[in-house]
Amino acid sequence: MVKQIPEELLVRHCSPTLAGMKTGNMFSCPFADEGEMIDSMRHWNRMFGKKGLRVLPLRFRDNRALVYVYRISRLSRDLEDDTACRLLRKRGYETVIPELCIARLITKLRACGEFPHEIGLFLGYPPEDVCGFIENGAKGCKLTGCWKVYGNEDRARRIFARYKKCTDIYTAQFARERSVDRLTVAG
Repeated sequence: MVKQIPEELLVRHCSPTLAGMKTGNMFSCPFADEGEMIDSMRHWNRMFGKKGLRVLPLRFRDNRALVYVYRISRLSRDLEDDTACRLLRKRGYETVIPELCIARLITKLRACGEFPHEIGLFLGYPPEDVCGFIENGAKGCKLTGCWKVYGNEDRARRIFARYKKCTDIYTAQFARERSVDRLTVAG
């Protein structure tokens, strides 16, 4: 099988999720054949499934796939947050069951060209910051890093630093030929 999702992309874009520190990451990946891309995702799901991760295509467009890598248990916990629940209901989600929320997100992504702003909840961003972005856009944020911060700036700085350190360590380990499977933490 031809792997359409290179390990290097997973390490570069998903290290905090692979390490169990973050709910999810997404990235764009080129592909030549949609069927091969789906086969590649099946390959990664077989490998990651036993470690509590999933890989899904959120959208296919112009020979690029928007790939979502996430931790099932963390997403469940994140979507049960009261602020996240209220936000999702306001944005047309009828439930907080992760699989159904992801299906709704996929429908929204495929229906329009823009990202629905609630997508941050699927990536582990604090609900207060997702709400802040929806209400204010880029105006009034206290800090910009992995996301725009409207709430706890100090906590966000610490998280951004942890994610960067994790990515640096994983990138270095991968360069020393440590496999993605070995870098991925179960949980």
